[in-house]
Amino acid sequence: MTRFLLTRLTSLILTLLAASVVIFLVVEVVPGDVASVMLGLNAEPEAVAALREELGLNAPAHVRYLTWVSGLFTGDFGQSHTYRVPVSELIADRLWVSLPLAIYALALSTFIAIPVGLIAATRAGKATDTGIMGLTQLGIAVPNFWFAMFLVLIFAINLRWFPSGGFPGWDEGLWQGIIALTLPAIALAVQQASIMARVTRSATLETLGQDYIRTARAKGLSQRQTVIRHAMRNALIPVLTILGLQFSFLLAGAIIIENVFFLPGLGRLIFQAITQNDLIVVKSVVMLLVFAIVTVNFLVDVAYAAVDPRLRRRA
Repeated sequence: MTRFLLTRLTSLILTLLAASVVIFLVVEVVPGDVASVMLGLNAEPEAVAALREELGLNAPAHVRYLTWVSGLFTGDFGQSHTYRVPVSELIADRLWVSLPLAIYALALSTFIAIPVGLIAATRAGKATDTGIMGLTQLGIAVPNFWFAMFLVLIFAINLRWFPSGGFPGWDEGLWQGIIALTLPAIALAVQQASIMARVTRSATLETLGQDYIRTARAKGLSQRQTVIRHAMRNALIPVLTILGLQFSFLLAGAIIIENVFFLPGLGRLIFQAITQNDLIVVKSVVMLLVFAIVTVNFLVDVAYAAVDPRLRRRA
């Protein structure tokens, strides 16, 4: 297990280093002047030169890269030229919206998908299975931003059960924050729950066809007992991988949903920074999201090894 963890940890570090190099090259070293892009085509040469000096663009590329990476280790992401505040403060404020939203959506999708997938697997080929698979196919096909607007139309405008957008802040109370995030979380969770339910069904059907499952049934266990005691653990192995990928997507890929509901999260921050040419914010936030994605995948690998001892033996 120790060798397995060291291997995965080494892979995590190398991935982060490679990602930092790619992000730095795309943002700062590609053809074109970053300062000119930020100030616009009609900027005065003196203003461009002053901004280049402020951003440290006159230094060699390797020096700028090492300065940026060392700042990431100390929590110094630089200062936004649009908001005139440290980027770390912007990230901290927006993270308290994006992270609860991702966790909320992941919890909803998990609590819906796993039971639904198990039910479909135990009733394979029947009307229940056909209906569930049809609904999941629809959930995958419908774009989440269209579903988000549909939720706003029904539950915010017509029924007035939830707000149509915005976030009051956690200072207004936990319940108010949860209410504000409910519709965005549902809009994000539907597609992810549909994918996870189909994966759960396929994994459970494959597990139910194994010899040890037939042996358990021959010993007198009911189908429900067999599924819960024997099939579920092995069937959840591919589901763990999907969970890690989904959390990464929910945290980093909610840009459209956050803009639909006007949520002040990381996705909306990246969108605003790109439109305002605030490349310092873009570079730092993207690197933070890459770190979150790689870390989550590392934790999924550890959980995978905990569930499946064969991986530990191979390592």
